[in-house]
Amino acid sequence: MTAPAKFTQADVRRAAAGVQLAGLQIAKIVIDPNGKIEIIPGRPKEADRTNEWSDLD
Repeated sequence: MTAPAKFTQADVRRAAAGVQLAGLQIAKIVIDPNGKIEIIPGRPKEADRTNEWSDLD
C-alpha cells in the first residue's frame, strides 16, 4: 500500500497564490519527497531548446 501524500494540490495552489498576492512572479516550484514546498521567486526561465545530444544529429 502506498503512503498518503505529504501535500495536496490545494497546498501548492495556496502557496503559489500567496506569493502572487505579495506581487512576486514564480520562477520555479520545488517539492521534495517529504512534502516541503519551496517557491523560487523571479521570472520563469524559457526552456533550454538545446541539449547535449544535439550535436549528434
